[in-house]
Amino acid sequence: MADEQPGEELATNWRRVLTTRATVALALSVALLSVVTGIVNLDVDAVYGPLAPHVPEPVQNTAGFTGAFTGFLMVASALALRRGLRVGWWATLVLLPITALQGLLQASIYALPLVVLSVLAIPSLFLTRGRFDRSLSLTTTQLAAGAALVGVQAYGTFGAFALREDFEGIDTLLDAFYFTLITSSTVGYGDVTPGSEEAMLFTMSVVVLGVASFGIAIGALVGPAIQARLSKTLGIMTESELELLDDHVLVLGHGNLTEPIVNALDAADVQFLVVTDDERAATQLSEQDVRVLTADPSDEEPLRRAKIANARAILVATDDDAQDALAVLTARELRPDARIATVANDRENTPKLRRAGADDVIALSELGGHLLVRSALGEDESPVVDQLLGQE
Repeated sequence: MADEQPGEELATNWRRVLTTRATVALALSVALLSVVTGIVNLDVDAVYGPLAPHVPEPVQNTAGFTGAFTGFLMVASALALRRGLRVGWWATLVLLPITALQGLLQASIYALPLVVLSVLAIPSLFLTRGRFDRSLSLTTTQLAAGAALVGVQAYGTFGAFALREDFEGIDTLLDAFYFTLITSSTVGYGDVTPGSEEAMLFTMSVVVLGVASFGIAIGALVGPAIQARLSKTLGIMTESELELLDDHVLVLGHGNLTEPIVNALDAADVQFLVVTDDERAATQLSEQDVRVLTADPSDEEPLRRAKIANARAILVATDDDAQDALAVLTARELRPDARIATVANDRENTPKLRRAGADDVIALSELGGHLLVRSALGEDESPVVDQLLGQE
C-alpha cells in the first residue's frame, strides 16, 4: 500500500502536467489559426461556407482583420498561460469566444477549424483553472510607463478631435486616434495635415511626447523581460525579482542535499532562493525554474540582496563543514533572530557549527545510522525512510 501511494501521486501529477500543457497548446493553436485565417480570408473570396449569404461582405472583411489582431492577443495570453499566470487565464477566457465569433462571421470554410478549436478550448480552460494561479507583479516604474503611454494617446486623440477644424483629414474620433497613433509612432503617412500654427504646435507636442512614451514603455515593459531571460540563462536573478522576495527560505550553498531541499520546499509551496557561487549548478537550477542568486553565500552583500532581513528561515547545506560554518556565521550576524539549520558531514564539527550560530545541526552519519537501524528492525515505515533508501 505504501508503494502504491507514491505511484498514484506520480500519476496524478503527470495528468495535471499533461492537461495543463494541452490547455496551453490549444490556446496557442487557436491564436495561430486566428492569425492565419484572418489573413487568408482577407485575400480569398472564392470559397465561402454556408453562412456567406447571411453575412455582409464588409462584416466578413472586418472579422478577418480583427481576427488577425485577436490572434496576436491570443499569442500573448497563451504565453502568459505557459507561465501559469492568472491574468493569462482570464485573458484567454475572454478571447476564446471572440475568436469563435470572428470565425463564424468570416463565413469561410477556412475558419471552421478556428471555431471548433475555440469551442473545445473553453472547457479545457475551466478544467485547469486551478493550475494558473501565479499573479502578475508589475513594478511602479512599469505601471507609470503604461499609464504614460495611454495618457499620451488619450491626449493626442481628444486634443486632435477638439482641433479638428484646424486639421485636414480629421472628422471623427477614430480619425483623431489614427492621427495620434501614426504621429506618436513617427510613421506619418501625410494624409492628415495641420492647417494652422496652433495645430502645428499640437502636432509637434504629440511627436515629442509620443516618442518619449514609446521609448519609456519599451524600456520599462519589454526590457525587464529580456533581462529576466538573460538572467535565467546565466543563472542569476534580476533586482526587480529580488525586491519581491518576502517570508522566503534562504538555501545557502550547493551540495548533495540541495536537490532534496529544493524538492521538499517546492512540494510544500514555500518561496525560497538558492545562493551559490557554483555557476554551473546555478545554471542547472535556473533551467528547472528554481530561483538562484549566483554569489558567495558567505558574503554579506549577496545575502542583503537576497533579502535575508525578510527570510523566514535559513538552510545551509554544502559538502564542506568549513564553508557551512562561515555561511552560518555571516547569516547569524545579519539576522540574529532568524532560525538557521545546517548539516555536519563530520560529526565532530557539530559543536563548532552550533557555536557559529546554527540553531539546528544535523549530523548526517548519526541520522543515517539511526534510520538504517529502525528500517532494518521494521520500526519505521515512513515515506522518508523509503526515499532515503532509494525505493520508488
